[in-house]
Amino acid sequence: MKDKLDKLMIRAFAKPLYRIALVLLGLPTFVVAFLAYMSRKGQEDAGHQAIVETARKEAEEDGSLNRIRENAGMYLTNKYHHFNKDTDSAEFKKELEQQIRKDEEAEIAERTNQIYQRDGLKKRPTFIEFLCGCLNNQGLLVLSVITSLPMYVLLLISANPYSRYIFERLIMMIFVAFGVVFVVFTILHFASSDPAVNVLGETATAQQIADFNRVYGLDQPYIIQLLQNFKNLATFNLGNSYSGNEDVMAAILRKFPVTLEMSVYAFLIAVVISIPIGILTAVKPNTAFDYVFMFIALVGLSLPAFWFGMLLILTFSINNHILPASYVEGNKLSLLMPAIVSGTHLAASLARNTRSALLEVLGQDYIVTAKAKGLSNVRVIAKHALGNALIPIVTVAGLQFGGSLGGSAVIEKVFNVKGIGSYVVDKQFLPDIPAILGGVVYVSIIISLVNLAVDLIYVYLDPRIKSRLKSPRRKKL
Repeated sequence: MKDKLDKLMIRAFAKPLYRIALVLLGLPTFVVAFLAYMSRKGQEDAGHQAIVETARKEAEEDGSLNRIRENAGMYLTNKYHHFNKDTDSAEFKKELEQQIRKDEEAEIAERTNQIYQRDGLKKRPTFIEFLCGCLNNQGLLVLSVITSLPMYVLLLISANPYSRYIFERLIMMIFVAFGVVFVVFTILHFASSDPAVNVLGETATAQQIADFNRVYGLDQPYIIQLLQNFKNLATFNLGNSYSGNEDVMAAILRKFPVTLEMSVYAFLIAVVISIPIGILTAVKPNTAFDYVFMFIALVGLSLPAFWFGMLLILTFSINNHILPASYVEGNKLSLLMPAIVSGTHLAASLARNTRSALLEVLGQDYIVTAKAKGLSNVRVIAKHALGNALIPIVTVAGLQFGGSLGGSAVIEKVFNVKGIGSYVVDKQFLPDIPAILGGVVYVSIIISLVNLAVDLIYVYLDPRIKSRLKSPRRKKL
C-alpha cells in the first residue's frame, strides 16, 4: 500500500497543476502533515547540518577544497586570457567566487551522501516521503480519506492513463466554456444593438426600457454582468431569455434531441456513401470511375444547402407529395430531407478525404511488400491500408459530426426544424444575450466532447499513441 501510494503521490506531484489541485482538495491532510513535518524539521536539520560540517571538514583536511579553488582559478584565468580580459577586474573575482562556491557545494553534497551510506544513516525525507510515511499508518490513512476524499479520487484518476487523459480534457473543456462566454459576451455587450428596444419595440417609453434593463441586470457595469454570466455557467443556470422569458437551459435541452437526430441520420448517410466511394476511387485512381465520382463529390460540396433543400421540397413534397415539406414532431420521415441535404455535404467532403488518405497509404513501402508477397488487393486494402488511413478519416468525420451537432441554421430554417442552429440565429438579432451564450456554450461543449471521442479512437487505431499515453515523459522531482 505504501509503495503504491508513494508512486501515485510522486507522479501526481511531478505536474504543477496536479500538485496545486491535490493540495487544495486535500487541504486538511496537507496542513496537519506540514505542521508535523516542520516540527521535526528542526531536529533533522541540526543532524543533517552536523553531517554536512563533517563532510566539509574532511574535504578541507584532505585538500579537496584547495584543489577545487586552484582548478577554478586556473580555468577562469585561462578563459579570461583567451578572450583578452582583465583578471584583476571585479567581474573576474565575482565569477571566480561563484564557480568556487558551486564546485565546493557539489563536492560537499557528494561527500555528505557518502557519509550517509557509510554510517547507515537515513536521509532527511522530503515532505511527500514524510506524508506517505504517515499515511502508512492505517488509522491516519482512514482519517485522511474521511477528511480529504476528493484528493484520493484525483489520485485514482491520475493512476490510469485513460482516465487521466479524459479528466484533463474535461478540465480543458471548462476553461474553453468560460473563454467562449467571455469573448461572446464582450462582443455582444459592446455591440450597437439595444436588447430592450428590440424586444419592447420603438414605442417603448424610457421607464419601460429602464425597468427592462433593471430586471435583466443590463443596467449593471460590464464587469458585474460578466461575473454574473460566469456564475450562471458555474451553477448550470443560464438564466432566462429576453424574448419570451423562457429558461435557456430548458430550451436548449428541448431543442437538442431533434438536432442530434438529424445529425445522426446525416452522418450515417455520409458514411454509407462516402467511405465505399473513397476506397474505390483510391484503388482506381485517374480512371473514368475516379473522375466521375470526384466530380460528383465536388458538386456536392458546391451545392448551396438552401437551394438543394428547396429543390428537394419542390420535387418530393409539392410535386409528388412523398415526404413532408417541413419538420413535423414525431414524424421520422420529415427529417429525411434535412438529413439528405446535410449528409450530402458531409459525404462529399468525407469521400475526398478518404480517397486522399488511402492514396497516401497505398504508396508506402509496406503496401508494395504486401503485394509482392502475393496478397490479394482486397486483403491488402482491408488489413493493411485502410487501418492506417483511418486516422485522418476519423478526424474529418469527427469534426463534421461535431459541426452538425452544433446545428445547421440554414438547413433548419429551410425545413422549419426547431433545432439549436435556428434557435441561436433567431436570438442573435435582438441580441438575446442569455440565449446566445447558452447556444455557444452548448456548441463549444459538444465540439469538445466529439474531439475527445476522436482522440480516444486514435488510441485504439494507432499503437504508437497508446504507448505514449501509457508511458508519458515525467519530470524529475
